[in-house]
Amino acid sequence: MEPQVAELKQKVEDTLCPFGFEVYPFQVAWYNELLPSAFHLPLPGPTLAFLVLSTPAMFDQALKPFLQSCHLQPLTDPVDQCVAYHLRRVTESLPELQVEVIADYEVHPNRRPKILAQTAAHVAGAAYYYQRQDIEADPWGSQRIAGVCIHPRFGGWFAIRGVVLLPGIEVPGLLPRKPPDCVPARADRITLLEGFNFHWQDWTYRDAVTPQERYSEEQKAYFSTPPAQRLALLGLAQPSEEPSKFPELFTKCTKEPENTHKGRSWLSPSASPPASPGP
Repeated sequence: MEPQVAELKQKVEDTLCPFGFEVYPFQVAWYNELLPSAFHLPLPGPTLAFLVLSTPAMFDQALKPFLQSCHLQPLTDPVDQCVAYHLRRVTESLPELQVEVIADYEVHPNRRPKILAQTAAHVAGAAYYYQRQDIEADPWGSQRIAGVCIHPRFGGWFAIRGVVLLPGIEVPGLLPRKPPDCVPARADRITLLEGFNFHWQDWTYRDAVTPQERYSEEQKAYFSTPPAQRLALLGLAQPSEEPSKFPELFTKCTKEPENTHKGRSWLSPSASPPASPGP
């Protein structure tokens, strides 16, 4: 790895990794080469970028302390606000550079995503993006099948949170890092994509590889709960209400709610199959 890339990566990691995040460098060109021009990042190809993902540890190391702090006013989406806070800290840690951050959920006015997070994770070597095109003679006919990223150490128990772009920093000598193909067998890939598309609520597709760590029962309860009900689950007030006492935080998160919801959650933006498959 080039010394400049290694130095910048270390600064970003020093800011994020203690809070349960991982960081992977890539060139903008690697991302743009896989996508139609409408989805391109408008920067020179050699521009340095970092893919940021959260591990299961983020829930305890970042989210809980964040909720107990004074950082979120008003309270809307705790996880998105927590991630945004930590990504802002990256910008503050590089005051001499121009830094652009794109969160995984951001969209243009026409609702087109600003970043296709799973494609970015694949080109950065963070997680393999398994798609229908990776299966020869697939069995699904005319059915729409969405792809899913699998992390070599965490399986599906992680989330892609966004990218950090460094306009003006060009690294043409940075070598690509292929993501580990941890689900190489055709039958296993079929099982993975069927689990993700048709049975995502039961969490089993996330165990496509044996993970080093899974989400806790608290996390599973939180991310299985419809977004509109998550503040109540945490024992926190809605924006117009008075908050409850923080010592009770997460005491309700003891089992997975029966009423799951196909909304944005832990593997955002694709915890449930998106409206249309990504490239």
